[in-house]
Amino acid sequence: MPRVATFDAPPRFSLKSYEDGRLRLVSDTGALALIEVLEHDILRFVMLPDGVWRHPKTWAIAPGQDDVPAEGRDRMELDGFQRPPASVVQTEDEVVVETAKLRLEVRLLGLRCRWLQKTGDAWRVIQEDRPTQAYDFGWWGGKPRHYVARRPGDRLFGLGEPAGPLDHSGRRIRLSNMDAMGYDARTSDPLYKHIPFLLVQNGAGGGFFGAFYDTLSDAVFDLGCEHSNYHGPYRYFAAEHGDLDLYVIAGPTAAEATRRFTWLTGRPAETPDWALSYSGSTMSYTDAPDAQARMGVFLDEIARHDMPCRSFHLSSGYTSIKNKRYVFHWNREKFPDPERFIADYQARDVRVIANIKPALLRDHPEFERLAEMGAFLSDAAGRPVLEQFWDDLGAYLDFTRPETRDWWREQVSVQLLQKGVAATWNDNNEYEVTQGASLAHGFGEPFRALEMKPLQTLLMLKTSREAQLAHAPEAPPFLVTRAGFAGLQRYAQTWSGDNYTSWASLKWNIRMGLSLALSGVSSSGHDIGGFAGPRPDAELFARWVGLGVFLPRFSIHSWNDDQTVNEPWMHEAVRDDIRQLMHFREAQIIPVLKQLLARYRHDYEPVTRPIFFDFPDDPHAYEEREEFMLGPDLLVAPVVEPGRTTLSVRLPVGASWRDGWSGEVFEGGAEVERPAPFARPPFFHRASAV
Repeated sequence: MPRVATFDAPPRFSLKSYEDGRLRLVSDTGALALIEVLEHDILRFVMLPDGVWRHPKTWAIAPGQDDVPAEGRDRMELDGFQRPPASVVQTEDEVVVETAKLRLEVRLLGLRCRWLQKTGDAWRVIQEDRPTQAYDFGWWGGKPRHYVARRPGDRLFGLGEPAGPLDHSGRRIRLSNMDAMGYDARTSDPLYKHIPFLLVQNGAGGGFFGAFYDTLSDAVFDLGCEHSNYHGPYRYFAAEHGDLDLYVIAGPTAAEATRRFTWLTGRPAETPDWALSYSGSTMSYTDAPDAQARMGVFLDEIARHDMPCRSFHLSSGYTSIKNKRYVFHWNREKFPDPERFIADYQARDVRVIANIKPALLRDHPEFERLAEMGAFLSDAAGRPVLEQFWDDLGAYLDFTRPETRDWWREQVSVQLLQKGVAATWNDNNEYEVTQGASLAHGFGEPFRALEMKPLQTLLMLKTSREAQLAHAPEAPPFLVTRAGFAGLQRYAQTWSGDNYTSWASLKWNIRMGLSLALSGVSSSGHDIGGFAGPRPDAELFARWVGLGVFLPRFSIHSWNDDQTVNEPWMHEAVRDDIRQLMHFREAQIIPVLKQLLARYRHDYEPVTRPIFFDFPDDPHAYEEREEFMLGPDLLVAPVVEPGRTTLSVRLPVGASWRDGWSGEVFEGGAEVERPAPFARPPFFHRASAV
């Protein structure tokens, strides 16, 4: 019988077997550690305190693949990996695994690990466990925990889209998808995405590596916020449920680590050309009692003001009964003729992207029938578990039940696609499950829904995508999602959620988007002008459009406190500037975005990225500034403060830079003051680039 681990007698491991690129280390307490050589630059480390998987399937790992099965991929599956030969050396006290790029040294007493990366001819330590109690062998309840020694000067990036600075050092960040409408882009936590990927730089000027913890559980990353006198400086990962399943990805550059993480979690979806133009939207149109007529006015105004638009995000008001939303229900008073409405948009070359939600309110016309089907997250007796959803109680659909997915595909097809809707906007899909009694069907193996909430989000996207593929197999399916997990790039475009109208949101949303791109998700943007709060004034609105024209997603979407609507022509004082910016995007930026999104899909290279991504040797590239790269050649410098007519821009060292408007050339390292009128936000391109 295995002994119980204690602080004074930690478990001792021994190498049990090594075959097919997998090492099994077993302990005298029953704990099991797995080490897998997946690629020369990817090593996997698993620690199971009681020797068994709690969550034996993954939906994140899809190496270079378009998708994974709905039922998930067995965590022991090695398909898609090269599994190169590796050196394995065992002594009485240690096991060392070495590839061409990574080395893992494991002390057998207490399972202390040290990861090294080859840079040139030298091996350099990139991460090591703290010397005291690095894992939970049962003394904290056996939850997935990993404590790592923290070194001075380390920089920490990624984790999806956290608010605040790009470098997360010294912070504690929670991953627990939440509908955070009106959030503070500087401080709010948690937000909409759950991507437990850290991009780590070892000290100022050091190399990068990636660390991905494959968990669907709510998790916390403490990156130096917590201190203890007994353990020395450390950072940690802690999940509420599941398993400790860690992928370490070699750099030594941010570019290499980011590309490989994106490859690991799946090939990005294709973006159709029409999705790159301006996409209109607002809550107010579909909330109006004459919504269909109001939507027609939008088309007329777009034409009258000569503002290009090729899609419209149809907010959920089209599904309303009184003041509530009922997914897949068309309000025939607001929209007497949905087919005619959509045909009118198609005639103007504007696609409709319809909002859909994964919960049914308890008085939804289909609720009782779906409850009898068992389509919802339910308790042990099979009764739907009610959760707060918008202004009432409702039940979340369970996408791990095949019958639910069949129903969803049918509804997407019949209620939307067959009426002419071009794409689905998968919204309010954070799955804020709070009740431990809520069970998912689990494809026949039930589990507590709150242990893997983002799984439902991924499966919702997968099912919506399947419906679109079945309806129009010749066209690349296009989806939009607000929430997501690692791998969401396989399915959908996303955005930074329901931001607040302020200069601070304009500024800090930039960091959120760059962080998301470093986390494998590049087809993204922000609600231009702000979604919640006051109506943006002319200056703020113009500056937000000046940022948005450079991003893959370009949509103006709002729900202003005063019930006004954010529209491109809303401020006469800047209307001409907005028109010029929109035509500038069409003529100059969309061709660039098409190339960059193709590279993203085929080469896993992010579209927008921080300056240090392309200029790692420039020490100023790590400063917290608003400038960012659009691909390897364009430097974008947004204006994020009121009252500015010029902008001081520091140009990265390592290239000469041509002003995108004047054509003047400046040397890298220079700090240049440039004119910044509304219609001409400062940007530069490498003088050597076309």
